[in-house]
Amino acid sequence: MTAIVNPPPEAPSLTQAAQGVLDAVNKRVPQLDTQGLLAQLKAQPTTVVIDVRSPAELNLSGYIDAPLFFNIDRGFLEYQIEARVPDKATPIVVYCGVNQRSPLAAETLMKLGYKNVKNYRDGFFNWKRAGLPIQQFDKAPTSFLYDLPQEIIPGVWSAIGATAPGTYVNAGHNNNLSFVITDDGVLVVNAGDNYLLAQSLHEEIKKRTKQPVKYVVLENSQGHAMLGANYWKEQGVTIIAHRDTAKQMEKTGYDVLAGMRNRARDKAFKTEFVMPDKLYDDKLELKMGSWNLQILHLGPSHSHGDTMVWLPEKKLVIAGDTAFHIRMLPIFEDTDTAKWVETWDTFEALGADIVIPGHGGPTDMATVRKWTHDYLVHLRAKVAEVVKAGGSLDDAYKVDQSAYMHLHTADELARSNAGRVFRAMEFE
Repeated sequence: MTAIVNPPPEAPSLTQAAQGVLDAVNKRVPQLDTQGLLAQLKAQPTTVVIDVRSPAELNLSGYIDAPLFFNIDRGFLEYQIEARVPDKATPIVVYCGVNQRSPLAAETLMKLGYKNVKNYRDGFFNWKRAGLPIQQFDKAPTSFLYDLPQEIIPGVWSAIGATAPGTYVNAGHNNNLSFVITDDGVLVVNAGDNYLLAQSLHEEIKKRTKQPVKYVVLENSQGHAMLGANYWKEQGVTIIAHRDTAKQMEKTGYDVLAGMRNRARDKAFKTEFVMPDKLYDDKLELKMGSWNLQILHLGPSHSHGDTMVWLPEKKLVIAGDTAFHIRMLPIFEDTDTAKWVETWDTFEALGADIVIPGHGGPTDMATVRKWTHDYLVHLRAKVAEVVKAGGSLDDAYKVDQSAYMHLHTADELARSNAGRVFRAMEFE
């Protein structure tokens, strides 16, 4: 590691009085330096790391890559912490950029009754300067892609999207855009959120092969899966979707396009809604040179016509939104969680060794089972207790999801997920 600079050059100057207050707080709050934080994360992997800077600051600089991480703006800490971390014995480390806000935040948590709180005194910029792991909101600033494609196995690539919602900054690349390079063309999974994003993905594909893109498979009818399809059609590519996905696109496609245009503004340039060219029902087999690819709909799960691409000889599945791990899965009004659990057995029976989910990097079946199947079973069991007891929707909102609250977007989705499961289970 490079030398720690204390105070870092990014630190703004403070008045004498303000510095005095900060010095006094630092004496009252337990402190960790960089080596201490590394040691704690290794010895106590359940440590919750909280960045108290604003989301805009994280957009610009990134944040510490920790297994259990939250961004809670210092001004909202008192209002949000108990929902994020209900157990006050949980080990917590707070930090900011330059150790000015985080000591105050740590003391606030101690006053709220949290018993194992420390302040990371070296701050984010020293962590980054030391070359330690960070995450960034835009990993490919010269491209519309959030991150450039990575090769998962020879011939199979995925541009891993942001796990946050689609924004102007990430250009709607908040899902995985995968592709398979065969000896008889390229198959792409997901058209992308807009024309320019699809074009950027194609540019990256052309850097890696001279084979033409022949097919684009839509995993579902969400905007980030299908709105870039008009770019691909201009290239003569065949767009493939499940029949139920196409029906949903007919119903909602223009509304989804309007919403994307409001968010993306100039980045929506040339994007138009188009329908797929080729529909399938349960299974579509493609022979591309020496590669055998199966386009599968195994049953109801996340949304209409959920589609995955299975490479049986490679034991790899591009699973789409049937499987989640880093990001909390979203439950829509028409998501049937009971049938999703049933579909899971068929999915797992494929025997995949490598799973490329709809969001987050490649992983294995045990991991996606833990954070998808097991979460659904847990949530349904907790909500069933509420229903059996004659509880209300407000009671359902409060069911314990603490084991899953470290997942990305959990703060936005946990409450609505519980509510939607409650409303469905009332009539099961």
